[in-house]
Amino acid sequence: MTNKADKVIPLADIRYASRVPHIPARLQAPTGLLSDTLGRPLHDLRISVTDRCNFRCSYCMPREVFDKDYAFLPQSSLLSFEEITRLAKIFVAHGVEKIRLTGGEPLLRKHLEVLIEMLARLTTNASKPLDITLTTNASLLAKKAQSLKDAGLQRVTVSLDGLDDATFRQMNDVDFPVAEVLKGIEVAQKVGLAPLKVNMVVKRGTNDAEILPMARHFRHSGVVLRFIEYMDVGATNGWRMDEVLPSAQVIERLKAEFPLTAIDPNYPGETAQRWRYADGAGEIGVISSVTQAFCRDCNRARLSTEGKLFLCLFASQGHDLRALLRGNYDDQQIAAAVGHIWQARGDRYSELRAALPPDASPDGGAKRVEMSYIGG
Repeated sequence: MTNKADKVIPLADIRYASRVPHIPARLQAPTGLLSDTLGRPLHDLRISVTDRCNFRCSYCMPREVFDKDYAFLPQSSLLSFEEITRLAKIFVAHGVEKIRLTGGEPLLRKHLEVLIEMLARLTTNASKPLDITLTTNASLLAKKAQSLKDAGLQRVTVSLDGLDDATFRQMNDVDFPVAEVLKGIEVAQKVGLAPLKVNMVVKRGTNDAEILPMARHFRHSGVVLRFIEYMDVGATNGWRMDEVLPSAQVIERLKAEFPLTAIDPNYPGETAQRWRYADGAGEIGVISSVTQAFCRDCNRARLSTEGKLFLCLFASQGHDLRALLRGNYDDQQIAAAVGHIWQARGDRYSELRAALPPDASPDGGAKRVEMSYIGG
């Protein structure tokens, strides 16, 4: 008879991976702060609470793939709020100070405020409140902003790919009006979910004409606007390098109308390069994962809706933590698994891709996890 302490913890990802090394539960758990093989600490945890979304943006959930016949995860496969909180506590003990709730569209998860209340009770190793934020398309934000704030959410990031209503409806592909998103942003600011950030994915030839209108609109608003290079996440968005508008060109367009001054990152590992308007009208940022890889400072882990741990946005393999939660392993054993996984991490997809010809892939075309599954 095999003792539980001698069992091998299964870490195969059901949906995206076929073979992942097993980790013996009996190994001593790494304690406290962690570093991976490149010396990168574990600081941020992104938790996807649903794989569903009410938008069908072409760069994330194209309609031709995510149609009425697409098999989304059943409720029984999703981590419960108690399971999410249990894992979050383990990650916080390993050094995580910031948790971002993602999706799909996280506001589609029923009673999300309950989860936020549970997470808000956690404190970091430095006995500080956990930084809890959320990324949303803002379609439901006006209705939910106050309850989210009351539950303990501190900030939100809104995905908005243009102000022109026709362009925005084309991008979300469900004919959703931009006015409703702007209303959500307004309400979120009023209830104190600030500083609020707006992310715009820039796709050359589709919405790059919206760069300057977006900047004009959010100047003097207190909103931090960030422009994100169109990325080759997953395998369904038809990504092409010629549709990427490099962040350097975005900054050139902005500087032609608004003098800008570069400013330092808020914290080590921040993905955005920050700029301030010279006239004091606010801040913008650019996220350049295609043309200026920031892998060397990446300190983020991602937990999928069904409890798979992914170490890179471009990963093709995940580690099945749900199996541990539902397999009666204790917190020390799960902490050991998380610690050994992070300490073996060497992912640097974007950095490797930067050395290759356009449209080439450093993973040989392996099936990468979809953005809608792990939340970007």
